[in-house]
Parts: sequence; C-alpha cells; structure tokens
Amino acid sequence: MLSGGADWQVVHADGTISIDTRYTLRTHDGAHLYITTSGVRHGPPEMLDRLASGEDVDPAEYFPAVLPLRDGRRAVSLAQQDAARGLRGTRGVRRPLRRLHPHLTPPPLLGAAMPKLDRPPLSVVVEHDAPMPMRDGTVLRGSVHRPADGGPFPALLVRTPYGEQTFRSVPVIPALQAGFAVVLQHCRGRGSSDGEFRPWRDEGADGHDTIAWITGQPWSNGEVVMSGMSYLAGCALQAAATRPPGLKAVVAQMTPHDFHDGLKYHGGAFALGSALNWGALQAMLGLLHAMEAGGKAGEDAGAAFGALLPVLGDQGTAARTLPVRDIPGIPWWRDWTGHPERDAYWEDLAETLRHDRIEVPVMHVAGWFDLFLAGTLENHRRLGGPLVIGPWTHLAPGASGAGRLDFGFGAQAGTIRLEQRQLAFLKGEDTGPAVQIFVMGDDVWREEESWPLARAVETRYHLHADGLLSPAPPASDEPRTFVFDPRDPVPTTGGPLLLADPTNVGPQDQRDVERRPDVLCYTTEELTADVEVTGPVTVTLRAATSAAGTDWTAKLVDVYPDGRAMSVIDGITRTSTSSGTYLIDLVATSQVFKAGHRIRVEISSSNFPRFDRNPGTGRPAAEAGEADLVVQRQRVFPDSFLTLPIVPR
Repeated sequence: MLSGGADWQVVHADGTISIDTRYTLRTHDGAHLYITTSGVRHGPPEMLDRLASGEDVDPAEYFPAVLPLRDGRRAVSLAQQDAARGLRGTRGVRRPLRRLHPHLTPPPLLGAAMPKLDRPPLSVVVEHDAPMPMRDGTVLRGSVHRPADGGPFPALLVRTPYGEQTFRSVPVIPALQAGFAVVLQHCRGRGSSDGEFRPWRDEGADGHDTIAWITGQPWSNGEVVMSGMSYLAGCALQAAATRPPGLKAVVAQMTPHDFHDGLKYHGGAFALGSALNWGALQAMLGLLHAMEAGGKAGEDAGAAFGALLPVLGDQGTAARTLPVRDIPGIPWWRDWTGHPERDAYWEDLAETLRHDRIEVPVMHVAGWFDLFLAGTLENHRRLGGPLVIGPWTHLAPGASGAGRLDFGFGAQAGTIRLEQRQLAFLKGEDTGPAVQIFVMGDDVWREEESWPLARAVETRYHLHADGLLSPAPPASDEPRTFVFDPRDPVPTTGGPLLLADPTNVGPQDQRDVERRPDVLCYTTEELTADVEVTGPVTVTLRAATSAAGTDWTAKLVDVYPDGRAMSVIDGITRTSTSSGTYLIDLVATSQVFKAGHRIRVEISSSNFPRFDRNPGTGRPAAEAGEADLVVQRQRVFPDSFLTLPIVPR
C-alpha cells in the first residue's frame, strides 16, 4: 500500500543529495519502494492506476531491479549527512529535518553505512534570522552560511516567499565548497521577515537593498550572484533590473517573462488552475504569518481561514465557482480576474521586470512540460545567455520522467552536471554549450548553437475535412463542426500545469478526451520514418462560432502503434469575434515522432480547469454567472493548418 508522505534528505550512492517528499509503497513481503511527488520516480501507467485504486502492488512486477536499490539510496538525517561530508557546525548550524506531514509515518532508514567521500572537512558558520533592513524600514530576515575560515567571499543570494522548506532544495554545500557564502532570505511578509507580502511588487527593491546589505558585511568581497526557480528566479531577475552594485550573474530557472502574458493569462484566457493553486497557497502562508505575529492581525487571520479552507480543501470544486471573480479567500483574486487585458495594473507590475535594464549575464533553465516554458524562452531571447531545456515539469528539473512517460536514465544523467555548471556560470567559469536540449523520442541530450534551430524547416500540415492531417492541401472546403457547452468543458488531461493534483501533469493519454464529441482530431498516416519536431509550434485556425466570442484550443499528440495518444504540447486563444483566422501558440518542443507512430492535433474550445471557461457572451469571462453560459456551435475550416519545425535527419 502507498502511505507515509514525508520530507526526506537522500544521499545517493555517488554522494549527491536530493530532498524529496516520499511515500512508502509497502509490498506483501515487507519490502519498500519510495515514490516522490516531484515526479522523479514515476511508475508505468498500469502501476499508477492500481495504486490509485488502493490495491496492494508488488514493485517487482514492474521494477525487477528495484529492491537492490535500497543499498544505494539512503534516507538520512542532517547529522548523518554532516558526518559523511566532514562538516561541523559552529553556530547552531544544524536543525533536524522537519516532516511536511507529521501525521504520516516516514520510510525507515535503510542502514547507517554511508558512501565515502574524498573531500576535506569544511567548517561552516551559520547565522539564523539575520536582520536585513530595507529602505522603507521593514526588516527582512534570512540565514547566512559561510565558511568559517578564509574570506572574504562572494555570496549566493536566494530569496523565497515559500518558507523555510524551500531552502532545502538550495545546493548550499556545493556552493560553500565552490567558495561562496550563501544567503537564504525570506521575502517580506513570509517566514521570519516583517512586512506585507505583495506578489511581485517589492522583489526588485528588496533584492537591491539585500545585495547592498550583503556587500557591506565584513565577510563579503563585494560580489553577489543570485539563483532560483519559479518565483525565486523572478526575484533574481527583478533585482537585476534595478542594477544593484555588486550583482554579477543570475541563474533563472522556469520563470515567466511577464506577469500578465504567460503567468496569469495565456492567449487571453485566464490561467485558472495555476492561479487558484498558487494564490491559495500564498493566501495560506500569509494567514499563518499573521497568526504567528499575534495580536489583532493574528485574530483576523484566524477568522479569515474560514473562507479559505474550502478552496484549500477542494480546488476542483472551487474552480467551478461562477462568477470566477467570486472565488473567496485569496487577497489578490479580484485584481487578477478583474484585469483580463494588459492594462495599467499589469503595466505597473511590468515596470519591476525591465529586461532592457538587466546587464548581468543570465543562464536560463527550462522544461518542455513547464508552464513557464514560453517565459523562459522569451527571457532567453531578450537577455541572451546559456539555455538548457530538459524533459521536465515545473519544479522538477533532473527527473527521468514526466507524466506517464519515462525518458530513461539519460534524462537524469545530463542533469548531474547541471548543478556544477550553474555554479561555474555564477563564478564566471562556464565553458558549456550555448544551448543544450533534451530530444524526446530519441531520449538524448544534444548541443546546439542557437535557439530556435536555424536548420529547422517550417512545415505546414493541413487540417482536412475527413480528419486527415497532411502536408497536402485539402481538396474540400467543407468545415467540421462541434458543439461546445461551457457547463461541460473538456477536462484538463496533462500538460504544463501547476494544479493541486501533482499526477495530472506532463504527457498523458488523451484517448478519453478524444472520445468526446466536442474534440476534433486530425491525424497523419502512419509515419514511415522518424520525424523530428524541434522549435516553436503553432496552429493557424480559420474558424467560426455561433457565440459572440469563444476559445479555440489545440493540442499536439503523439499516437503510438498500440493506440496510446500521448500529449506533447498545447495552447489556447480567446476571441471576441464570431469568425476569423486565429493563431494558437503551442510554445515549443523537441519531439521525435518515431516511425510507426502518427502525428495528431486536437481542436476544441476548452481545457478546464487549466483555463477558465469562455461563457460565449463576449464580455469578461470572470463576470459570467451560471445563467450567462452560452452553448457555442463551432465550425473549423479545412484551410487551417499546423506549423511544425521539422529538423532534417
């Protein structure tokens, strides 16, 4: 049975360390298989289905060699880690690992023997909750880690709004060994920092002031670098845009380029699922911060939990709330939903991330199944610098699989050096390729000179009236039709997501979706040779609706010989007209469709709850109630086409 979610620090046989939320799969003979929520260890679809049904599963049925892995992967305490690596704290350095789910039973330790590491001992000084004053008098706090001997040191700064557990994923020890001091700071209104958290608004100025504080410390050599993933990477880029003296380089992983386009809105549609999930998390963290502070604010926060709890407890039901703007408990919700167009609200936020003001070198890390892939690619286009793209979902770089697919050890092997390369880049010593991508299907890493690939050939695949997808132009003008009822939207099945369900992400089998009458499928003949698609992908759709406006969605699918229809990438565009020619941006991929497979594109009008539903009224979707929803009769004309960047092989 699957049980025991807990946060564990894991030392691997090669001495590398990772931190996973692990679940124990107890088999009939008492053996254990550890599965992580991050997607690092996904099982075959049948195994996942059996686990989901509550069935006892013997991992040996699917992983014949899994049990010997117990000798090479050991869950350890921080004290054991220190003993293995020869570290000794001098100022309250070590804290015990805190379990994220204290009501669950953690996996047992798998032995005390540790891999021997040929590294000299390193003494470390750590100051917890170091006060760092900002220009407005607010005091932010964080921990400062630095070698006890030598100096002065350059500093690696990481800023987070997520609390202490986020810092466990920061490679503090490798950074210390590389000669950095490490400063881990809580954003204002989070963790032990004072003030009020306002998403994205204060990170540039606070990052600037924190860098000034660091460079003024006696242990600092006056040089600072920043790194992070998602919001943490945004903190780094926003700080860089203020041009703080002393900042030398940034590593930005999986982060948007803009707060409206690509974060809260995609193709004009509201990114309901991720906004709800992230907003509810931040609302909860804000209430906890206020309750810890006590006083009247703490009392008010306790009362406010009542409105937020239903959203936290059942985001699926919350997402169906109409009007969407009335979802309760999230302080910024009305701002996000009330500004569907790029107006002064978003322009004001955009001033905090001015790419034209960033002068330091930036390294970019992306995932093919990350919801911020478009943002990372745009950051790279505007700023330059090295680019690495792996077969990863959000927050899971280094995973061997995503969704229902596993890309093999090669997906992980290429990332073993990624941490080392990031540190080398921050030190100004990177000699790696300009672009490094993972080519799915072939499942290999490949170096490139630039992105997009200059040798890729844009090739049109036309959407024929009979459902054929072909480079040949269509012979008929007859449209295909379907009826979209926003009361029964097409359910989100995989994709670049940040939803409450961590398993519904990445490549997923679309056969159930494709059985719906409101999903049109266009499919090639069986491929006689491999076809590599690497680069930006779009669908140009000539279409019409009976409503005042609608959404048009497209999904690129890899159809296997056994019938599986695995999603690759998808996109959406929101329209306020009844007919026209529309461009749907599917962002980009690197996917080899193997011989014997078929290429498919799905067309529909919803992808819920990833995106909110278009009521068909022509007015802002967030204002629509249940009675406003309009059944929409859709037509797709055969002069529509899919554009694929085909790489000659």
